[in-house]
Amino acid sequence: MSTSGIAPRILCIGIPVRDLTFRVEHVPARGSKANATHLAEICGGNALNAAIAIARLGGRASLAGPMGDVGETSSGFIQEQMAREGIETRHIVRMPGLMTPVSAVTIDATGERTLTIYRDPALWRVTLPGAEELLADCQAVLVESRCAPFCIDLCDAARRRGIAVIVGVDRAMVLNDALLTAASHILFASEQVRETAGMADDGEALKHLRRVTPAFLAATRGPQGTIWLSERGELAETPAFPVQAVDTLGAGDVFHGAFALRLAEGRDAREALRFASAAAALKCIRFGGGTSAPQRFEVEELLRAASNGGATVAPRL
Repeated sequence: MSTSGIAPRILCIGIPVRDLTFRVEHVPARGSKANATHLAEICGGNALNAAIAIARLGGRASLAGPMGDVGETSSGFIQEQMAREGIETRHIVRMPGLMTPVSAVTIDATGERTLTIYRDPALWRVTLPGAEELLADCQAVLVESRCAPFCIDLCDAARRRGIAVIVGVDRAMVLNDALLTAASHILFASEQVRETAGMADDGEALKHLRRVTPAFLAATRGPQGTIWLSERGELAETPAFPVQAVDTLGAGDVFHGAFALRLAEGRDAREALRFASAAAALKCIRFGGGTSAPQRFEVEELLRAASNGGATVAPRL
């Protein structure tokens, strides 16, 4: 909750995805077959997963971005799921004749996931509503890094209004990407920060990127925790919570959503990282991708347990 007592509103910008998830003992080798032990159909996509996390953690989540034709099966399924989660959807742009993205997700016995995704290239031609409409009553903007082509002007407008712009990165960026300078906070995954900077070490990669962006920079490293740069340019680390992971799908998105919410509640980046780490850890102990994001009370219980020296979390299947 913000200092005003009203839950902050976070605008999440991205492209929703319909996920078909398969649980297997081992990911099949090329040209072979494997029998899945479980099949689930869930909604996904970086921004939508983050929006689910925000809503469950007590924030007000609004999603903006393109979806397929109004009569398409996948878009109807996702729309129903968002309504159940209480996510505001009036800023979603339906694009006639196009398909909402679909992914096939294989999850092995360790919880690691392998994805194959189809996104119609024409979805990137979307035109979002104007900044006045989207940023009204908005305390933070969370953006998928791939969405710069249709949201950079909005991000610039948000920064001029003093609204935090958090970019969740799940693929390498180019060093002249406009989001690097439009963002106030950039959250990389370890592999992506090294690829973006062209360096083999996470910390050195963050320091290199500090030369091209004024944003707060962090890189998540799964069970190794999160490395980040302080305002003085010094490396710091936020440890991960020890968990028995069964499904890592959506964990980074839940982290991004929780981080954005905690910032919008008026907390600093250090506390936001700790809160986000707890939320992501709890997501990993159950199946369901981003739809297994935790509730607020669960995160607060884990943080209290950690402060008392007991934070190992077992799977909840």
